[in-house]
Amino acid sequence: MKLKSVEFAGAIGRPGQAPPGTLPQIAFAGRSNVGKSSLINRLLERHRKQIARVSASPGKTQEINFYKIRAEVGDADDDFFLVDLPGYGFAKAPESVRAAWRPLIESYIGNSRELIGVVQLIDARHEPTKEDLKMVEYLASIEMPTLFVLTKIDKLKPAEKIKRVNENAHLLGVEQDQVVAFSSTSGEGRDELMESLRHLLTGD
Repeated sequence: MKLKSVEFAGAIGRPGQAPPGTLPQIAFAGRSNVGKSSLINRLLERHRKQIARVSASPGKTQEINFYKIRAEVGDADDDFFLVDLPGYGFAKAPESVRAAWRPLIESYIGNSRELIGVVQLIDARHEPTKEDLKMVEYLASIEMPTLFVLTKIDKLKPAEKIKRVNENAHLLGVEQDQVVAFSSTSGEGRDELMESLRHLLTGD
């Protein structure tokens, strides 16, 4: 899959608010400090001009952001939304903000007819947190196609990378081929993740 253009399409900030269009959607979810914005920028090849905001203060993003992607899939162009969900689980965020995250995220995921899959991000250096496992349980309960990405994999030694992929696959209750090791610094795992997104879009 080859990317042709990327543009910010809009955002929603309250449960039940309509997305900025009816294109197929692939959402990215994860804890506030998991490196989601950096991953999205690397995935979309936004090296100089970033499109997803990378914040020094985890938990700052409190809206669901939609990015319209035009990609060449096979011999045809295919438009879809990459959806950046608010990071969850940041303890220093105000209680009112933390209380609003889950209803907003679950309302979107549970009610969007155009959502075809979720990419769940986990920090490769640690086991999934309680918040991560709650999200995984929710996605499983609604039978949402889910791909798991271990971020910050460049922080680990080669032998430890393999160990972490195996351990996290076991803890998440999924096959190893559902887990992608990714580095926003080196780009490791980008091609594999792009291929997984192509499968979601084409259904093959």
